[in-house]
Amino acid sequence: MHKATRYALGLLAAAAIATASDVVQLKKDTFDDFVKTNDLVLAEFFAPWCGHCKALAPEYEEAATTLKEKNIKLVKVDCTEEADLCQKHGVEGYPTLKVFRGLDNVGPYKGQRKAAAITSYMIKQSLPAVSDVTKDTLEEFKKADKVVVVAYVDASDKASSEAFASVAEKLRDDYPFGVSSDAALAEAEGVKVPSVVVYKDFDEGKSVFSEKFEAEAIQKFAKTAATPLIGEIGPETYSDYMSAGIPLAYIFAETAEERKEISEKLKPIAEAQRGVINFGTIDAKAYGAHAGNLNLKTDKFPAFAIQETAKNQKFPFDQEKEITLEAVKEFVDSFVSGKVEPSIKSEPIPEKQEGPVTVVVAKNYNDIVLDDTKDVLIEFYAPWCGHCKALAPKYEELGSLYAKSEFKDKVVIAKVDATANDVPDEIQGFPTIKLFPAGAKSEPVTYSGSRTVDDLIKFIAENGKYKASVSEEAEESSAAPAASEATSSTTESEAAKETDHDEL
Repeated sequence: MHKATRYALGLLAAAAIATASDVVQLKKDTFDDFVKTNDLVLAEFFAPWCGHCKALAPEYEEAATTLKEKNIKLVKVDCTEEADLCQKHGVEGYPTLKVFRGLDNVGPYKGQRKAAAITSYMIKQSLPAVSDVTKDTLEEFKKADKVVVVAYVDASDKASSEAFASVAEKLRDDYPFGVSSDAALAEAEGVKVPSVVVYKDFDEGKSVFSEKFEAEAIQKFAKTAATPLIGEIGPETYSDYMSAGIPLAYIFAETAEERKEISEKLKPIAEAQRGVINFGTIDAKAYGAHAGNLNLKTDKFPAFAIQETAKNQKFPFDQEKEITLEAVKEFVDSFVSGKVEPSIKSEPIPEKQEGPVTVVVAKNYNDIVLDDTKDVLIEFYAPWCGHCKALAPKYEELGSLYAKSEFKDKVVIAKVDATANDVPDEIQGFPTIKLFPAGAKSEPVTYSGSRTVDDLIKFIAENGKYKASVSEEAEESSAAPAASEATSSTTESEAAKETDHDEL
């Protein structure tokens, strides 16, 4: 009997250990008090049926365990059970991550959905925009993240301190910032006052800025110095490269040894173009399909290409040529001087537009989407995308409603296969829907609501020049599921809330 009891208790203990979680699940009656009593909280608003939430779960759990010792709390809220709480905090899609510093200071989480990225981001959030650094704390501060930025300034130099502080406020989500007024510490670090040092755990270990302290110059230096000379392009770094504001050069190779060999070969080019072009290697075995997005053959590696990220233009290096220092240098120099024409992939222009949704290809993109006299709503889709297939009948209905309305010559409902056509926009998930308003083509508005006809009509009316609203037919007003992960037991309203996309 005693053995049976001990065995049962052992099973219970094992189960408790197995299900122990450092992520705190909150409800409407516990959320506010928890946030008020903890200085910094990251909250995930999720739905159990959401595929992206399921993928995030182990990463979120790992980050919670790591951050526990720093007293940074990670919590989650099940929006299928706590609909009012989620609505109160403006949740429109799953998962939604928000950073709370009390109930009145709330901001979106802007990092990647990986454990290391969540940990890094939240540690930076726990620090002040600029931390005071001393000889006793400098070494520990250097280990706060892969990249930290420290200014060495004279205590009386308010102008330099203010310029540095303004940069820290802008980039606090990206790097920890510190400041020291200890002249002896600056000397020990081999710099003169005023200077900015970027400490990093890659490349040369640190970079020094000793020019005139101007915010714009310091910001450019910090972002350039914090980017590896030749980094690695993958799921955790891709969005950072895309948002860097400068072109990206890809080095495709199938083995780590080959990527290292080519990187060493091209290092002088990367050094010469630092701050002008970012360079990165990419695993051709894992991500070789992405070569097709750059108009490269997907079965011939190694390969090299440059992407002008701001305009989403592609410049593939001739795959019949050997990747040598001389050949690539000539190609890169010609690109920088504007002597290389972009490669444009396009389907044929349709001889006739047959349906209510206008078909756009690369060759007619500017003529249709950038027509300054019309509000143009365009869906960037992929033929294999399940979310796009679910949206298709509703999008056709939307096109029909506008085609039959008084706005038929002022509003265009369009779509483009972004896998078969080069478009100026960098698309990171499908479907992506944007409105290009008449008279404001340089300021497109990205749609992030539920994928229903009614909501899309409201979006066009609220953001278009012509405030064009049409009436949806009552019998066809049901929601198109926004996520293929939704199960048969999931309601349509729940399905419409998952606004994540099929990834590229």
